[in-house]
Amino acid sequence: MMCRLFGLHAGHEAAKATFWLLRAPNSLSRQSHYEPDGTGIGTFDKQGKALIEKEPLTAWKDQDFATAARELESTTFLAHVRYATAGDHSAVNTHPFQQDNRIFAHNGVLGGLEELDQRLEYRGAKDLVKGETDSERMFALITAEIRHADGDVTVGITQAVNWIAENLPVYSLNLIITTASDLWALRYPETHDLFVLERQADAATDAEALSVHSQRIRAHSPALTHRHAVVVSTEEMTTDPGWRLMEPGELLHVSADLAIYTHIAFAQQPRTQIMYEQLSRADAAAQHPETGH
Repeated sequence: MMCRLFGLHAGHEAAKATFWLLRAPNSLSRQSHYEPDGTGIGTFDKQGKALIEKEPLTAWKDQDFATAARELESTTFLAHVRYATAGDHSAVNTHPFQQDNRIFAHNGVLGGLEELDQRLEYRGAKDLVKGETDSERMFALITAEIRHADGDVTVGITQAVNWIAENLPVYSLNLIITTASDLWALRYPETHDLFVLERQADAATDAEALSVHSQRIRAHSPALTHRHAVVVSTEEMTTDPGWRLMEPGELLHVSADLAIYTHIAFAQQPRTQIMYEQLSRADAAAQHPETGH
């Protein structure tokens, strides 16, 4: 199972949601091969300050470690289950990451980290990187470009990803970024799936609490029973027919009032597309350990 992304936007008013991470029905034999390397949840407090709870998890711990339940309240939520491709199993390398009061998580692989470090140095953002991962470096470049765009997150993402796609080897750059008021999601290229669900307040399914679940991430929010909400995830997490697979290259923005703005920001493939056969054994295991592709 690859890294898992989950984003939720609850609108202007904070909502409570209870999260279960890594609550998968795995046998111990499967766990010995597929245990993840970290989990985390990012939220915002009533003053709009980013808060992150995360823990590096390693396979030698007993099976009870794999359940983490927290009840949190926020306007936006970002959860991530990590399968490491770069960096040790440590808190500093565990998603999500926080920079300039934004929260970020990534699913994929990019190469050329020395060249990326040089770009970060040039853009004055090397000090943003505290760990060893390609993901945190990618976020630092996005943050640098947002700063250069006077705080425009959409422009910052576009500029950073364009540079990466033009200059670095890329397998997948799927990401979610949240603030207290907004959510952005990118699927690029088509390597991994990323789905979006707009759950209307007046829909028939809203007679029930928002409840989403996959093998690795589950969330339940009675507070969102009769409220509009938007969910982004690597999987379809309910039976709701409203789930939509994002297009390759699609950049999605959910505003504070839950309006969705979306466009194909990256119509071309990365200049250097990493193929599955080119991944290292560790990267391949982290990206597709259950299917082998």
